[in-house]
Amino acid sequence: MNEPAERHEFQTEVRELLDLMIHSLYSHKDIFLRELVSNASDALDKVRFEAISRPELAPVGELEITLEVDAGARTLAVHDNGIGMSRAEVVENLGTIARSGTREFLKAIREAQAANAPELIGQFGVGFYSSFMVADRITVVTRRAGTEEATRWESTGDGGYTLEAADRPGAGTTVTLHLKPKDEEDGLQDYTQDRVLKDIVKRYSDFVSYPIRLKGETLNSMKAIWARGKDEVSEEEHREFYKHISHDWNDPLEHLSVHVEGGFEARALLYIPSKAPFDLHHRDGGHRGLSLYVKRVFIMDDWRDLLPAYLRFVRGVVSSDDLSLNVSREILQKDRQVQAIRKYLVRRLLAALKEMKEQRSEKYRTFWTEFGAVLKEGLAGFEEGSDKLLELVMAPSTDGPTPTSLGDYVTRMKDGQPAIYYVTAPTRETAERSPHLEAFRARGYEVLFFLDPIDELWLRLPRALEGKGLVSVAKGAVDLGTEEEKKQEESTREETSERFKDLLLALRAALVTGLPGGRGRRSQPAPGGAAPPQRPGGAEGQARAGAQPHARLGDTPAGLPRRAPGRRAVQALRRAAPRPGHPGRGRHAVRPGRVQPAAGRAAGGGHRSVERRAAFTPGAPGSRDRPRRA
Repeated sequence: MNEPAERHEFQTEVRELLDLMIHSLYSHKDIFLRELVSNASDALDKVRFEAISRPELAPVGELEITLEVDAGARTLAVHDNGIGMSRAEVVENLGTIARSGTREFLKAIREAQAANAPELIGQFGVGFYSSFMVADRITVVTRRAGTEEATRWESTGDGGYTLEAADRPGAGTTVTLHLKPKDEEDGLQDYTQDRVLKDIVKRYSDFVSYPIRLKGETLNSMKAIWARGKDEVSEEEHREFYKHISHDWNDPLEHLSVHVEGGFEARALLYIPSKAPFDLHHRDGGHRGLSLYVKRVFIMDDWRDLLPAYLRFVRGVVSSDDLSLNVSREILQKDRQVQAIRKYLVRRLLAALKEMKEQRSEKYRTFWTEFGAVLKEGLAGFEEGSDKLLELVMAPSTDGPTPTSLGDYVTRMKDGQPAIYYVTAPTRETAERSPHLEAFRARGYEVLFFLDPIDELWLRLPRALEGKGLVSVAKGAVDLGTEEEKKQEESTREETSERFKDLLLALRAALVTGLPGGRGRRSQPAPGGAAPPQRPGGAEGQARAGAQPHARLGDTPAGLPRRAPGRRAVQALRRAAPRPGHPGRGRHAVRPGRVQPAAGRAAGGGHRSVERRAAFTPGAPGSRDRPRRA
């Protein structure tokens, strides 16, 4: 006990490494306690395992981790009754930092920083040294289980440490931190306060399987329910756990247990909230993603890379002992394991939502009301699983305000309906007033109403369900009707054209013969007041129309002023006149039912019909005998 302390110097690389770890590797100084608790938990695991074959190594009391604070001396001690370390193990584990060598480790760190891909913590035990972020001096007293000797290790982090013999009543390890002064600007809290320690333990080490006690009070729940069987967890436990990790006062709408197996193993417990958080539509802000635990120790609470943005409302945890962590255990490596977990979780979540839609429709409508707009963000790009998202889409329609799925819409489609019809609008009332719906309502076609702003984006992309494409009723020409209906309409159109063929020929002949030069100028009467000469086609048109000789189209009794057709009538008939090479078709098709008014105006001038123009007599009652301009 009286032998002097031995002074050992770290190598140059180790001093540089310590400086790097203290100032660069960790973004939050609070995690030092997480690292110390994790080391203590590992020591308890080891002694429990070795006690199976050597019962004498088992401690007398309960396996536990204890925090002890001395505010006056500004110290924080972490005790465990685990396996402990011998003197040689202290030198190996704390003196050289990493078993694979400081030079190789420092080289790996430098290369990793350059490539933004830090080395794996599984190869190096460096978490202990994070305590130098909050302490000026660290003292370790440890005793190996099954031995009587204890060792004291102490360092100020300046590149060296001391070793000496010590006393400890039982096996285990005690790490004592001589804390730096509180500095809020530098992120240093007062770690002698009970409240601060409780918050850190609750955040990072709540599910450690051994009790963590402070002044006799157990700080952690130790309930890692994701590690238990699906049937071993009650609904009440699920509700409590969800509220604990999400800070949501409402019960979850649904929960899903996932077990990933293969080249590696991972477990996940996922929850779908019943209410959307206020920051749901802030893609880059607020809380989203899953919490990561390794060996029941919290690593991060916002693992956004594990789920696509359109599933950011999902809450839960992912736990795996096989994941590749970086040296600070804060950033996850983007390796094949992460991608495999992401793909598996997306597939399971979409399948669970589809099952909810088909078997628990009311619950799914509740989900869709809260999160439907966010889920449709996956359709606006090329996210994984987007082909499955279309099956989950719901929307109200002309059949009623209750949202319906696209699959149900397809089952209600009329025979021969070629597509899924929809209209976008800011509100349902606006959509129902759309004039584009009239033709579809007349045919009895159901039209979906998409009312979210995101709908304008994803509906621009070609989407189809069960071979039926989505077609907007308001954009472009929509081909309505079956092939049989189209043939019937064409036949009716031909019959109408044949029925009015003679009338159209007469009107066109009147237009041509009544307009000298084709410019609509009034013709001059014959010299001496004689009747104008007979025009080609006039008699034929007169005979076909059944009119009297004195009422020929394009002519008037001798000596009377004659008016040419009105300008608008002339333009209408010219457009209807056949073009060269296209007999019977004008620039604008003349529809049956609109020919007679145009003919009346063309033949009679102004707004007078053919009959009134034919019966015109100068001086007759009701007639207007206007003098012709010179």
